[in-house]
Amino acid sequence: MKPPAPYENAVTFQFGDSPELADELLALVLAGTKTATCGALRDFNAQEPVPEAGRRDVVLDGRGHPACVIETLSVLIQRFDQVDEAFAVAEGEGPYEAWRDGHIAYFERNGGYAPDMMLVCERFRVVEVFER
Repeated sequence: MKPPAPYENAVTFQFGDSPELADELLALVLAGTKTATCGALRDFNAQEPVPEAGRRDVVLDGRGHPACVIETLSVLIQRFDQVDEAFAVAEGEGPYEAWRDGHIAYFERNGGYAPDMMLVCERFRVVEVFER
């Protein structure tokens, strides 16, 4: 499903690696709890390029429907073991230990985990929510 104008050519993505996780994380974004996200640098490509400050992307729900637009505020590329508690808490998924355990499991499911793996750490804000 294509995002509405003026976002029809925006980068689109889902959080997580399942429809259930996509909806769970999207709910945290829409509630204002989740204002940051990270991904393995190795997983970015032409279809989902590394975010840049000022870029606006469309977040899809678990069914692939456009749910909201986020604007990237900042991007930091750093090692997994360099992510600080403030960033982990901004991801909205609980205290640092919960963030760490959840992300290790996620990366193990999606290509492997290592403490020195490079992450793209993004802070963002919601700029528009779509009717669904």
